[in-house]
Amino acid sequence: MSELTPDLLHELVAEARLAPSVHNIQPTRWRLLGDGRLALVDDISVRAPVADPAGHDVLVSHGAALEGMSLALNRRGLAITAMTTIEQPLSPQLAALCSFAIRQGVAPDPLAEHVAHRMSWRGRFVASPDDTAPLVQLAVARDDLICISHRRTIADIAGWADQAEFSFVHGDDYRAELLDWMRLSPSHPHYLLDGLNRDVLAMSAVEATAARFVLGSLFRPLDRLGLAAALLADRAKTASASAIVLFCRPVGEDPLTTGRHFYRSWLEIDRAGLAACPISALADHPDFNERLRKLGKVGADLRLVNVFRVGRPAKPLKPRHYRMPVDRLIV
Repeated sequence: MSELTPDLLHELVAEARLAPSVHNIQPTRWRLLGDGRLALVDDISVRAPVADPAGHDVLVSHGAALEGMSLALNRRGLAITAMTTIEQPLSPQLAALCSFAIRQGVAPDPLAEHVAHRMSWRGRFVASPDDTAPLVQLAVARDDLICISHRRTIADIAGWADQAEFSFVHGDDYRAELLDWMRLSPSHPHYLLDGLNRDVLAMSAVEATAARFVLGSLFRPLDRLGLAAALLADRAKTASASAIVLFCRPVGEDPLTTGRHFYRSWLEIDRAGLAACPISALADHPDFNERLRKLGKVGADLRLVNVFRVGRPAKPLKPRHYRMPVDRLIV
């Protein structure tokens, strides 16, 4: 077993924190245990209970962070070993979910070099038939991805995505929680730390200001006028994608395992030279989830966990990650 020094742990967490999480809420913390093992710790005060009432997305987020730690270790010739589930309360706010030892000697993981580049691209794509070939190959290589590239079908799914998202946004509690995690002005104290800021959302200052009112005090009047749905529509961006990719995992799978594969799938898309943006509402909405299952011929033994819109960004990516300081993630 390899020993983790405080400096090495700091480096590892700095990379592991680049993993995606629901609304970028970053619920994962890390603790070095007395026996030299490292524990993945859940900060139970960090939640999105309206969007994620069952807590499944938080657990998937923890799984992505766990894979992020595995990739960070891999870049240093190290690997996770002897992992065990703990589910042990550490304090009223913290609970350890699993712990593991670190061993030396591991083959390089080609995805490790894509961690710093991966990001969610919420702008338009430049659709190109050439972009679908690597996605089809990826779907063949990974049995948890299904690629949909037919232009007419993508346009239909773009409309479904807006309908699904609006069905959730229509709820006052959902909008309030979403706004609570949005950082629509650089003056927000958490603009650089967590949540969804206007840079991440690919919004101009004017668009961000408009979003604050459309999702806030003006939503009901605009909805009565039949304008709210159109103002919040993302259809054009989704329709510009080269493909819609369905991420499916076995029914009953441990969400931590699901999260690890979710992160790896996203990194594989980045490795293919493309960018992705999750459309979680499509997977969360029962009716549209079922439509996509039929469209993608998803077997009954698989769960449609999430949906990506994928393509080549309309402008060069300049990845920037908004994350909590490392010292606040080591507890």
